[in-house]
Amino acid sequence: MFNKKYLKRKMLSLYGRIVREKASPEYIARGWAIGMFYGCLIPFGFQILCSVPTAWLLKGSKVGSVLGTFLTNYFTVFLIYPAQCFVGNRLIGGGVSYREIEEAFKNVIKDQRYEALFAIGGELIAALFVGGAMLTLITTPLTYWGVKKLVIQNRKRKEKKLADNPPKEIDS
Repeated sequence: MFNKKYLKRKMLSLYGRIVREKASPEYIARGWAIGMFYGCLIPFGFQILCSVPTAWLLKGSKVGSVLGTFLTNYFTVFLIYPAQCFVGNRLIGGGVSYREIEEAFKNVIKDQRYEALFAIGGELIAALFVGGAMLTLITTPLTYWGVKKLVIQNRKRKEKKLADNPPKEIDS
């Protein structure tokens, strides 16, 4: 069953990881966007191997690049992969139904191995990558601007709180 308290706790933990990193908002946002890019574009297994070196090359948060790839984790992949495959299939002119895609992805999601992925066939693999590219075009800039805004807002809130309540000096 869906647990709201668990989800809220996880979202607050994720928020804390984003805003507590000691770097510029652009650096943090760049890392998260890189992670989201690879999380959407590349199937499981190689996402972190690609995101960390890219974050290093593009001067982005390595922590954010790793955590950003977790978009496609064990709890979300059963929704994301079939949806991006369905969208990709429509974009390449395929006629596979969503139900057929869900059925084809059962083993992929259960095993999470490349052998299971390759067993779904060339058309669905192509659709997965095309749908992933479409998802990447949407989520990468949204992640960058969203994370940057979160970090800036959090820092402004902290500055205002500090200005309103300056630390008291200790008399010696």
